[in-house]
Amino acid sequence: MSTDKDIILRSRGYPAVFSDLYTRHATAIYRYAQRRAGDSVADDVLSETFLVAFKQRDSFNTAWDDARPWLFGIATNLLKKHHRTEARVTKAYIRSVERPDSQKPMEDVDAAIDAQVSSRLIVAALAAMPAKDRDTILLFAWAELSYEGIATAMDVPIGTVRSRLHRARTSLRSTLGSSPHFVEEGSHERATAAQRNA
Repeated sequence: MSTDKDIILRSRGYPAVFSDLYTRHATAIYRYAQRRAGDSVADDVLSETFLVAFKQRDSFNTAWDDARPWLFGIATNLLKKHHRTEARVTKAYIRSVERPDSQKPMEDVDAAIDAQVSSRLIVAALAAMPAKDRDTILLFAWAELSYEGIATAMDVPIGTVRSRLHRARTSLRSTLGSSPHFVEEGSHERATAAQRNA
């Protein structure tokens, strides 16, 4: 099976091949943007991400086989143009309170309320973070990038990634009073599960 690098290299001579990269990664890029800024922005960010990637494919670092960090880096930069929309989406989520189903057993209602409160606290804590720390932890939790991948996406040293993740985790732990599952090291599966509720 071709690597992302293979696709990008071939696309330099045969531009239509680049669509294979879109097929592989469009869903992940869309979901990341949607979680951060809503449906309408996600559509724009998705198309812009691949347009920018296509235009910059000659500068892709061929030491990488996986283009995901590069693509998520582009998407994260594009989301900065939509920070007001992202803030509105976040505020709307914080304000939203679902009424528990009164037909469910009391334990289920209690669990649902606890999950909603926890999710709202996480979202509020994320909104209060410096943008670079928030981008870093969301690339870890939502894009499921490794430390090395985040360093590539954000064009920073891996030590900077570690520092930002540490600050972001400390902030979330302080807000929640305990360690939220999705910020633990090496727990991308739990990260995704926890944020689906957020």
